[in-house]
Amino acid sequence: MTTILDISHVDMVFPTPSGPFTALKDVNLKIAKGEFISLIGHSGCGKSTVLNIVAGLNKASTGGVILNGKEVSEPGPERAVVFQNHSLLPWLSAYENVELAVKTVFGKRKSKAETRDWIEHNLRLVHMDHAMDKRPDEISGGMKQRVGIARALAMQPDVLLMDEPFGALDALTRAHMQDSLMEIQATLNNTVIMITHDVDEAVLLSDRIVMMTNGPSATIGEILEVDLPRPRDRLSLAEDPQYNHLRSQVLKFLYEKQRKVDTSRPAKPAAAEAEEAASALKPAQDSSAVA
Repeated sequence: MTTILDISHVDMVFPTPSGPFTALKDVNLKIAKGEFISLIGHSGCGKSTVLNIVAGLNKASTGGVILNGKEVSEPGPERAVVFQNHSLLPWLSAYENVELAVKTVFGKRKSKAETRDWIEHNLRLVHMDHAMDKRPDEISGGMKQRVGIARALAMQPDVLLMDEPFGALDALTRAHMQDSLMEIQATLNNTVIMITHDVDEAVLLSDRIVMMTNGPSATIGEILEVDLPRPRDRLSLAEDPQYNHLRSQVLKFLYEKQRKVDTSRPAKPAAAEAEEAASALKPAQDSSAVA
């Protein structure tokens, strides 16, 4: 497969009152066109820092990012970001929120008719064409996030960057959003990098799961290939031995890293600590509840 994104020897050092803080150390990752990559790890492991460097919001202290043969040095429309907070403008309708991004990226290259068709197409992709005239305060949290994804897709990015996009949603809505995202990626074959704390979400959606070590000087600890066939059905996978094996591999990595951090705490039975580590990585309402 063709490499579209190359993260090479990235270090990130932040100045602090007590001296330099090394958040990332020697991060290396090549991502192919059409891959779905999940970044997972404990809080403070640098996942968002990696995403921000790829987005061009932060500049690496050492090393860099190459996208389609060009160095990433600033934000650009070829890298669209979807945050946990939908960030919609409250006074604009769903249609107008997407329109703003389209006009910013394409300017006058699209006619009025082409612009309207393109906006409606992207709202249909996320199943929001029925509510295109509604403002954010008139729709649910999940619907707002769908509009945010439509806005990002309408920019026609080479890479879609998602920072815990479903973290604030209830379990059922989160499951529906995961299914929609799989459907969209199957249709568009777009490249996705997503941060998540949800092990089940990572295994369900990803082609590879990139597991980060704890900070400071966080780096990539392991990369897990998720070779489950697509399309994927969450109900079928719940009883699939390979799915459960992959899930346990991620939990094992996260548990072992947590154990190294928590050496000051009294020892607990291994099973109890593993379950505690798994619980700490899940949001209050986990998508696994509907799996």
